[in-house]
Amino acid sequence: MPNINDIDLNLLRVFDAIYRTRSVSRAALQLGLSQPSTSQALTRLRLLLRDPLFERISGGVRPTERANRLAQSVQSGLALLEAAVRDGESFDPASSTECLNLHLTDIGEARFLPSIMASLHRHAPGMRVEARTYPQASITEALDDGRLHFALGFLPEVSGTETQDFLVDRYRLLLRRNHPLCNVCHSPADWQERLPNLEFVAVRSHTETLRILQVLKLTHRVRLMASNFLALPGIMRNTDLAVIMPHEIARALSEYDHCAIIDPKLPLRHFNVALHWSRRHAHKPMLAWARHLLLNMELTPSNSARQRNGADAREP
Repeated sequence: MPNINDIDLNLLRVFDAIYRTRSVSRAALQLGLSQPSTSQALTRLRLLLRDPLFERISGGVRPTERANRLAQSVQSGLALLEAAVRDGESFDPASSTECLNLHLTDIGEARFLPSIMASLHRHAPGMRVEARTYPQASITEALDDGRLHFALGFLPEVSGTETQDFLVDRYRLLLRRNHPLCNVCHSPADWQERLPNLEFVAVRSHTETLRILQVLKLTHRVRLMASNFLALPGIMRNTDLAVIMPHEIARALSEYDHCAIIDPKLPLRHFNVALHWSRRHAHKPMLAWARHLLLNMELTPSNSARQRNGADAREP
């Protein structure tokens, strides 16, 4: 059996870097080591633990089941060590000029940036925010290597992060208020029956809406594939096209762009928006403060995950 006294802390740092980057060469670059030194450290750890830990695949390595279990403990342990080393450090939001790096989609920016900036204006007026959209497959690595501080959204493909549900939302159907079908459909059942008669806009960056159309077997009714939601209000105002989108964004558009929100009881319609962060950096003072700020922002009450039961009760 391996003995903890035989394991050098640096071996665990190498393991952590390879696990996060899924590559020996990228881990070596991140650690400032040569690739042979990184490979030798991995070999030593493999021999000590009697497990290959990683298997070669095209473009990198894939962790074994033992490595997946080990990674959680290693990342938590390294985070605790860093927290102990940083003991005594503090974060003063009132004087901070740090930049908070966030993953948000176009919908996420529209939905959350106003609240984020309002909260920072009150508590940390000198802080900056940089929001961008990462591919879901890259988010965990970006969080772990510090390029990204938090990811906020519906991110079903993201794993290996610390996470907390942020709010619940649901998909609805949005179309112009004087759409011809508005005169003949008077109930969710009517709209359910008439869905095959609609023509749709789909948004390439939001694959879940495409999945809903696939489940409904209506992908052949897509007449426009857009890159994001920004142009949709004008398109719907001047056409008979319909779009599936999150309720809160649809509600905002319906108030200003003469659109109607319809609830034909779509499949896969409920989803949780969550905040994701790296356990590797969870104890850093600025990130601990920012995490508390984000999780306690003032948002529309009906969307709060804490009021999910009430929101569901209002569903037609």
